[in-house]
Amino acid sequence: MSLAFRNVGHSYGGHRVLSGVSLEARPGEILCLLGPSGSGKTTLLRLAAGLEALQEGSIDLGDVRLAAPGRDVPPEKRSFGMVFQDHALFPHLNVAENIAFGLAGRPKGEIQNIVASRLKAVGLAGFESRYPHTLSGGQQQRVALARALAPSPAAMLLDEPFASVDVTRRRELREEARRALKAAGVVTLVVTHDPDEAMEIADRIAVMEGGRIAQCAAPDELYANPASALVASLFGEAQRFPAVIDDGAAVMAYGSLPAENFSQGMAAEVIVRPEAVTLELADGANDAFRIGDIRFLGRDWLVLLSSESFPNLEPLRARVDELAGFAIGEAVSVRFDPCGTFVFAA
Repeated sequence: MSLAFRNVGHSYGGHRVLSGVSLEARPGEILCLLGPSGSGKTTLLRLAAGLEALQEGSIDLGDVRLAAPGRDVPPEKRSFGMVFQDHALFPHLNVAENIAFGLAGRPKGEIQNIVASRLKAVGLAGFESRYPHTLSGGQQQRVALARALAPSPAAMLLDEPFASVDVTRRRELREEARRALKAAGVVTLVVTHDPDEAMEIADRIAVMEGGRIAQCAAPDELYANPASALVASLFGEAQRFPAVIDDGAAVMAYGSLPAENFSQGMAAEVIVRPEAVTLELADGANDAFRIGDIRFLGRDWLVLLSSESFPNLEPLRARVDELAGFAIGEAVSVRFDPCGTFVFAA
């Protein structure tokens, strides 16, 4: 069963939030809505949940029309499981009772089996009698996920589900959540502003920009073939630099990149990922780039370059496997790998 948005538009007063959004989350798929604050991703999720009345377009779950202008199926009848940033567990109920809350009317034995199964799926078997205040933030979020999955909803909606969890626990939680969601086989829509989270949990990512879908594709496709400067800059710790097209090249403060099919003198923007920057020691006599700082990151080194001609410009970041003679203050030359650099019209 798919969750489909067709030509969805929405405004708050005179402020346009969504414009012509068409998107489909496929059966069993985890689809992430990724974008900066104000891009419209949370509004789209709220429209799907029925928490906002749809103004333009339509939203369908399988063959059922959930929303269209003048038609809104109430939230409680949309067969959605929802998980929010604040967990929203009932403090006076233990873990088992929280998960069983949406299962009223079923036989006691069935409820117990569902609770046990869902807790096992999120790695909390044996936590049935614990109360929310005795759990860590990550454990509370896993209980919230188990509770949302317990009634076997047709779709899952997750809004910044790991934002309030300690950063050291987020990766483990993402992996557990993905396993549980894929095992349930339910179509899932996840809102996040964290590109790493989207890459780790999603089958596909829809990048939102200014109330529209800038690009929707699998993580590897977005990374390798971004359709806009925003998409390119979201992944791989990328940097954005202004440039001007001159004789088939995008010329910026740190060098130039090939730029075919751009008009002479056109303003452009260059996106550079640190792993696409190759450094070589230079004699320094005619070189404008010097190493301003070096940081060890575990697997490799981060080298920060400054431009003597543009002292106020953001330092260029390069990641190298070994220092090989690089030191703070050394002059270097720079080459760019086309696989990790992109040029777009400004």
